[in-house]
Amino acid sequence: MFERARKGERALLVQPHPPGMQDPSRLEEFTELAHSAGATVVGTVPARVERPNPAYYIGTGKLEEVKSACEATEADLVLVNELLSPAQERNLERVLKRRVVDRTGLILDIFAQRAASHEGKLQVELAQLKHWATRLVRGWTHLERQRGGAIGLRGPGETQLELDKRMLQKKLESVRARLDKVEVQRTQMRRARLRNDIPRVALVGYTNAGKSTLFNILTNSGVYADDRLFATLDPTTRRIEGVAPLVLSDTVGFVRDLPHELVAAFRSTLSEARDADLLLHVVDAADELRDERIGQVDAVLAEIGAGDIPQVLVFNKIDRIQGAVPRRDPEVEGRERVWLSAKTGDGLDGLRDLLTDRFLDRRVAGELALGPAQGRLRARLHEVGAVKAESSDEAGWRLELDLPRAVAERLAAEPGGDLLSALLLVAPAAPTYNPETN
Repeated sequence: MFERARKGERALLVQPHPPGMQDPSRLEEFTELAHSAGATVVGTVPARVERPNPAYYIGTGKLEEVKSACEATEADLVLVNELLSPAQERNLERVLKRRVVDRTGLILDIFAQRAASHEGKLQVELAQLKHWATRLVRGWTHLERQRGGAIGLRGPGETQLELDKRMLQKKLESVRARLDKVEVQRTQMRRARLRNDIPRVALVGYTNAGKSTLFNILTNSGVYADDRLFATLDPTTRRIEGVAPLVLSDTVGFVRDLPHELVAAFRSTLSEARDADLLLHVVDAADELRDERIGQVDAVLAEIGAGDIPQVLVFNKIDRIQGAVPRRDPEVEGRERVWLSAKTGDGLDGLRDLLTDRFLDRRVAGELALGPAQGRLRARLHEVGAVKAESSDEAGWRLELDLPRAVAERLAAEPGGDLLSALLLVAPAAPTYNPETN
């Protein structure tokens, strides 16, 4: 055994690849992940792997090359762009005398740094505990079970591994219980939105595609946004009044080979996408691999049960493409396409028009005069948040209404709600967005 360093920021990257199939984009993304975690990349070693070595994943010859590279670059951390088994990770550490972290461990570390909300921290902790649980295997080989036959040492004894497993299991149960409580609260909020029939739109996409920047400009919010992988993790939901009223949710970005521990742990974040009426699939238009990124996001959406939800492809960052202009394309394979720049604001009107076209007919608006005997209906309209303005005189109340059509139909069917029937015959609510003032 060796003394593992508590902190290592000089990282050597190991990029395994099949024979004759090197993919520079994978190493580029892995390098960005390392930088996002705070590491300084001091070197890279490509490793041709035809069949993973059960002990080290890479071959013994390549292992010696990695060891020499570590000594030459004074790296104190080795990052491997693959999922390693616990035994492989431990064996590599024993030979290299340095900390070894695989792809999943690296992404978990980034998530642990970025989670800000109570829910986000619990989700990351749950994912880390699940990952560490597998790393306990052979992690305490220097602490063997107490052996019988010696005076004072007879008895069944207990290994350090068994102690750690029991402690870890208790911790897992505690985190799951706390996360379940948070999930109940989030579910109640979603049910409230469902009762009011407020359309739900979720931003999804590959990490660093510009989702949070787009979210901020559409909702006039201050969600943290930065040009790096996984800049934001916590789910954020805001209401947009600029078009037909709707709820917009920002979700965690995806990457290829997203660890299953994270997909499971971030179920409440991803449920915002699964429960949406429409997905705005944000794509970095300047990314040479944008088509591949679209396929990778679609794969994760299918995994979480959101593959059949209607999508709009939002090609962002057109300001990075020379000669690109904002536009709105017709459907291709069932998905409309909008080209814009969230940074400059070019093309946002096209996206707002699209959202208006999609959801405007789900709302009704108009004025309604109620007499003193219709106090119950007035109270119900206030209860569902349908009253935009109100005035009163000796004849009763005059209400300016804007509410979901489904809610209006439900209220019209209640006793005394027949006065709403005429309102349901009028044209849908007009958009309140004005490019001159917004």
